[in-house]
Amino acid sequence: MKKYFKIFVYLVIIGLVAVVSVNWYVKSKTKTHIYNSLKKFPKNDVGIIFGAGINGDQPSKYLKDRLDAGILLYKANRINKILLSGDNGRDEYDELTVMKKYCFNHGVDTTKIFIDYAGFDTYSTMYRAKHIFNIKKATLISQQYHLNRAIYIGQKLGIRSVGYSANSGEYRGYQYVTFREYLSIFKSFFDVLRNREPHFLGHPIDINGASNYSKDDKR
Repeated sequence: MKKYFKIFVYLVIIGLVAVVSVNWYVKSKTKTHIYNSLKKFPKNDVGIIFGAGINGDQPSKYLKDRLDAGILLYKANRINKILLSGDNGRDEYDELTVMKKYCFNHGVDTTKIFIDYAGFDTYSTMYRAKHIFNIKKATLISQQYHLNRAIYIGQKLGIRSVGYSANSGEYRGYQYVTFREYLSIFKSFFDVLRNREPHFLGHPIDINGASNYSKDDKR
């Protein structure tokens, strides 16, 4: 019994070292690409806003701040177009309708809004941004805890990525999502290594063409 317990302890230690090492590597490669203000912020054609939960027909605090940050960048001419990416997998849970209506109600031209109806996780969003929307450069808009992973995936998939932190005030469960991010970064590191293909791809949508804002254009 002692022998198996020792093996278990060794495996746990090896696993922890692996997770910490991968996180250190990813963060060291991406930390200089994260910005917290408009000062010296580089201009990009496209900003990508990641889904983050809704409450009925309203965005969660996390999502609202991401949308507000993206709208700020759009109005400050730091981005020209917005790609909204989120979970639209169930009729009763539709992040993207909430997101696109919020942008429209806050002054974003609908011809500048593009919709990714199958961005079920960060890796899928970035993979589809590259292979469906043919994006080569992007501003990624999310909370600080999430940006290292998003930028790393984007860079590895061939999208020159910078991040804009949407942090504003306090967030419920922020310590938990920050802790969980260690495992998410570890998983994403191997998603990139094996070039995981998302379950849903679909037809190409030209980011330089007509917007697919309409719900009828769901892919």
